[in-house]
Amino acid sequence: MAQPVQVPPTMVCHVVAVPYPGRGHVNPMMNLCKLLLSKNSQIRVTFVVTEEWLGFIGSDSKPDNIRFATIPNVIPSEESRANDFVTFLEAVMTKMEDPFEELLNRLHPPPTVIIYDTYLFWVVRLANARNIPVASFWPMSASFFAVLKHFHLLRRNGHYPVNVSDGEKRVDYIPGNSSIRLADFPLNDESWRSRRLLELALNVIPWVQKAQYLLFPTIYELEPQAIDALKAEFSIPIYTVGPAIPCFDNARIDASKHGYFQWLDNQPSASVLYISQGSFLSVSNEQFDEIAAGVGDSGVPFLWVQPRENGRLKELCGDKGLVLPWCDQLKVLQHPAIGGFWSHCGWNSTREGVFSGVPFLAFPIFMDQPLNGKFIVEEWKVGWRVKREVKEDTLIRKDEISSLIRKFMDLNGDEVMRKRSRELKLLCHTAIASGGSSETDITAFLSNILNVPN
Repeated sequence: MAQPVQVPPTMVCHVVAVPYPGRGHVNPMMNLCKLLLSKNSQIRVTFVVTEEWLGFIGSDSKPDNIRFATIPNVIPSEESRANDFVTFLEAVMTKMEDPFEELLNRLHPPPTVIIYDTYLFWVVRLANARNIPVASFWPMSASFFAVLKHFHLLRRNGHYPVNVSDGEKRVDYIPGNSSIRLADFPLNDESWRSRRLLELALNVIPWVQKAQYLLFPTIYELEPQAIDALKAEFSIPIYTVGPAIPCFDNARIDASKHGYFQWLDNQPSASVLYISQGSFLSVSNEQFDEIAAGVGDSGVPFLWVQPRENGRLKELCGDKGLVLPWCDQLKVLQHPAIGGFWSHCGWNSTREGVFSGVPFLAFPIFMDQPLNGKFIVEEWKVGWRVKREVKEDTLIRKDEISSLIRKFMDLNGDEVMRKRSRELKLLCHTAIASGGSSETDITAFLSNILNVPN
């Protein structure tokens, strides 16, 4: 018989956090929990992951107030997630509910509140049945949430699925968003895979209205249009809780453990291009080779993070930089040697780049990334697009990539972009400081779940 999961009796508030089992979701949920604890040390957090994910993060440093609880590995392995993403997502949405309910029955005392990743919609059903307040944590932009919430408007206006030749056409009828290229909408083709992934994503949105709170890892001043539009539509409180990155962790870096910081220390200011295309999906092998060759031919120093790197990349892009399987991305972006960020525009990377004041070379691949790239280039004006053609099969050759990188990293180049990057960095730091918009929202959320006057 399974033993009860005990939480220390001294706690004031027992938060159960349930992230979607993917790196880009687990990390911001953990950072959110750490942020809550930094505001109130009497909170106790039970962080629920699969047994496989406990193996990935169980040894990571965390406050004593956070304890892990596990459910069995009832979903496909993280190692093979990208190979069949539809099957993985379907499993997450259908197979995790029962073991989580069993865990919930063993938690003593029961949760004060459950914070769940919006994709795990079944948490709302379980929490509502137990009268446990639940907060939906959407780990992407508020603007992208607004797109999914109003996706029916694309169908109504005959703009879904998107004809490739219409990719540059713009629509301006999505509440909370300015005009968007059709090419920047998610999963906009007619493939079975895209249609199924879109269906699964759209199915989670109605459940948010049945939650008690909606949390966005963003800053109001970055997305005021979307936040205002959603607040007008939802009856539940909406909070912008900040970038959900470990920005309050000012621990000194031990360079002896991470030699790449020693290498960065020896590079001129703003001279290094940091390259990361995410830990999940990637481009075609042919495009990957062209990017690597272009980076090498540019002559620009680079630090490239490529998970499961096999040595071939180093041969392709030469010896002007470093190729690593992992790095402390936020601290790298904040290093004075970094002058640009080639990014897939995932929301985590977007937030970290903006927070660090680094200009972007935007190279989105999937889902919300094209819309994030649109914000980087068009709304915030802190980056350039790598891919100017909207056709999916357009191959960007190494010569074009090499030339683009050299122009982008020229410190005498686009000063407007670099000034805007510095301005948005200040905006982010102001929002999380005392009295800032995100700090105020975190305080309000805590007051609600603790049931104390704000």
